[in-house]
Amino acid sequence: MTTVTPVRRALLSVSDKSGLEAFAKRLAAKGVELVSTGGTATMLRSAGLNVRDVSELTGFPEMMDGRVKTLHPKVHGGLLALRDNAEHLDAMKAHDIAPIDLLVVNLYPFEKTVAAGADYETCVENIDIGGPAMIRAAAKNHGGVGVVTDPDDYELVAAEIETTGGLTLETKKRLAAGAYARTAAYDAAISTWFAAEIGDTFPRRFAIAGARAQTLRYGENPHQEAAFYTSGAERCGVATARQLQGKELSYNNLNDTDAAFELIAELGVKKPTVAIIKHANPCGVASAATMSEAYDLALRCDPVSAFGGIIALNQRLDAKTAEKIAAIFSEVIIAPEVDDEALAVLKAKKNLRVLAAGGVPDPAAKGLVMRPLAGGFLLQSRDGGRIDESALKVVTKRAPSGDEMRDLVFAFRVAKHVKSNAIVYVKGEATVGIGAGQMSRVDSSRIAAHKSADAAKTAGLSEPLAKGSVVASDAFFPFADGLLAAADAGATAIIQPGGSMRDDEVIAAADEAGLAMVFTGMRHFRH
Repeated sequence: MTTVTPVRRALLSVSDKSGLEAFAKRLAAKGVELVSTGGTATMLRSAGLNVRDVSELTGFPEMMDGRVKTLHPKVHGGLLALRDNAEHLDAMKAHDIAPIDLLVVNLYPFEKTVAAGADYETCVENIDIGGPAMIRAAAKNHGGVGVVTDPDDYELVAAEIETTGGLTLETKKRLAAGAYARTAAYDAAISTWFAAEIGDTFPRRFAIAGARAQTLRYGENPHQEAAFYTSGAERCGVATARQLQGKELSYNNLNDTDAAFELIAELGVKKPTVAIIKHANPCGVASAATMSEAYDLALRCDPVSAFGGIIALNQRLDAKTAEKIAAIFSEVIIAPEVDDEALAVLKAKKNLRVLAAGGVPDPAAKGLVMRPLAGGFLLQSRDGGRIDESALKVVTKRAPSGDEMRDLVFAFRVAKHVKSNAIVYVKGEATVGIGAGQMSRVDSSRIAAHKSADAAKTAGLSEPLAKGSVVASDAFFPFADGLLAAADAGATAIIQPGGSMRDDEVIAAADEAGLAMVFTGMRHFRH
């Protein structure tokens, strides 16, 4: 038979007061004595509840602007005392320490304070001390004490007390586990903030934390378990988007949608732009005068691979574009906003997931990227590097034309979001061939050219789309063969980082072929 520990006294001290009044009333109705602090006590009294001040319990007033109020033996003794230990019970009696059976605490809003851009002093004042100390004490002594750190647990706790008069050990263990996770996440947020304040990008110890937003049906494959966690960062994207319709997002949906939206952000918001993604690689990307035209051009690049893909837009989704998207099977659409008329069109596709992100993220924003390894993980700053025309170095006898230069910048920005080795052909601010993830850069170039020829046939054109295009490589050409393969495909200008031991050989080959070539001095490996 499950053992139930009675709950006779509860200490409540919360920053987030949502749901607290109703919860406290349910406790009081079961005869639970309520002890509280500061604003929490005031709020409960205003609701008509009988509340004992913690200062009355401790015999000490709250002081130092509230920094010291629960750091007292009568609080921590009441939380930590083992109820079945005679020595502990004698100490409680000798020092007039009353047991506390339930602790309800959520912490100063440090994370929100930082996210709001508060100054250093304000952030420091929002570091909770007494709260984490009490939470850890109660969680350690979970055999006798229940600890609630999340308003989402109020219903569970209240219902069990109403049914049994107390809490089961199973429930207290679950609450304790959640409590330690909360204090760990809180300390992780503080340590990360401090590291940023002192300019220590890679501190001696690095802590990460997340809040579970969704338990997923499965992971990358059906035999894998998965969940989606948010980090609390205010970066616009998949984590903050509103899902307007469609099935629950899967692990692969989330991963690919994030890749699609980051790519679309790379190309800015001035001109309507569409990216179609499959398995985290772009099938087609295009900018045009209208969103509808941009979609047509993006789809043209690889209509076969686009089937079942993810579609990202950098501006509002309109009804005309929605009608075109609805003509083929897609998994997810993400855009800053979605017109009501567009949503009405897409309602017929009830399984199609439609997300409104509310904006487009800053592609140059700082951040960290983690990749797990056996026994550890790699940590690096996110690739916020960007190039524009002013940063490019012309290395061939022929300089790119204005249109070529525009397309070179576009192609290199797309290549940043293609798995290495990456080759991207662009013409008229639209991809016309993409080669991704090959061990050989020559093979990537050939695949991109092959896809360009296939797309031309599908479109009923007499020559490959890549003819007259420009080409981008995410890293340098180690030999001239990759460059010559691009020339054979019809490219007239090339953008690449440069830096090979054989740059002179590659430049000479470009000059001989009559190509224009620019170096960026920046590579974009994406593994």
